[in-house]
Amino acid sequence: MSFSMEVKEELSNHIPPARHCQIAEIAAIFSLCGRILISDKDKYTIKIHTENLSVARKYFSLIRKTFNTIPEVSIRRNVNAAKSKVYIITVKEDDTSLKILKATKLMDDSGQIGEDLSIRSNLVIQNACCKRAFIRGAFLSSGSISDPEKTYHFEIVVTTHGKAIQLKAIINSFNIDAKIVIRKKYYVVYVKEGSQIVDILNVMEAHVALMNLENVRIVKEMRNSINRQVNCETANINKTVVAATKQIDDILYIKNTVGLSEVSEGLEEIAALRIEYPEASLKELGALLSPPIGKSGVNHRLRKLSIIADQLREQKEDLGYDNKENNN
Repeated sequence: MSFSMEVKEELSNHIPPARHCQIAEIAAIFSLCGRILISDKDKYTIKIHTENLSVARKYFSLIRKTFNTIPEVSIRRNVNAAKSKVYIITVKEDDTSLKILKATKLMDDSGQIGEDLSIRSNLVIQNACCKRAFIRGAFLSSGSISDPEKTYHFEIVVTTHGKAIQLKAIINSFNIDAKIVIRKKYYVVYVKEGSQIVDILNVMEAHVALMNLENVRIVKEMRNSINRQVNCETANINKTVVAATKQIDDILYIKNTVGLSEVSEGLEEIAALRIEYPEASLKELGALLSPPIGKSGVNHRLRKLSIIADQLREQKEDLGYDNKENNN
């Protein structure tokens, strides 16, 4: 089972205790995958279509508990995918359908059908607890979340820009930075940052999934921290090796050109130690001196040796140029 399915399975078993929250969740589910049918006798039937068993089970439980009615359940094969099923939950009673439509504010008192689900004007989602329920229902209906082992991505797909704006505003009310992107003919409300996905799982009250995600995040952060540390140490080792190689080349050049006896006693001493201990750090070389000196002192002496070696190389080049001129 994918991580997204695990989250939906957990959410499908969560029935909010307050009736107003139950209505808010029904409103979200119906808003995203519901249909209203009106017969020639002006009788109302409402139904939802979903390929997700968790959504069907949750909607059925909410309708039964909130409106004290048992909706009809049917299953059919999806014509676009031979192996998938479509679950259809139908409320056929006219009076119950009207009651649900009015409770979810999909129908006003005059009988006009609409989706006035504005965060400012709709009583269904004015309370923070109802906003949580609405996000939960929206995610169950058309949301998904990536496997946190691979990447962090939470999204809910809706059909209209108005629904996307409304859902984004509800999510943002919990200080979560949701954004909108257009994907083909749909609008996608998404969250990318790992800690904010943890927050939205908490908002939806998917606490088991939240803990699983946090565990993955901790392991990934530890792994990344270790990788950064190893990379840093490797870079430092490479830098030390390159520097030590250059120092030894300079010392050997002085030795083979004029001899180390021509430099001061302190420089000769550090030169001998560097050749004897090519892999030692500056701190370790300083500790081997008598009396010991610090890293800066060792570095100063080695830089002096490098300057002397460079001067000798320049002198050799100048002599070579002079000899060339004399031969001409």
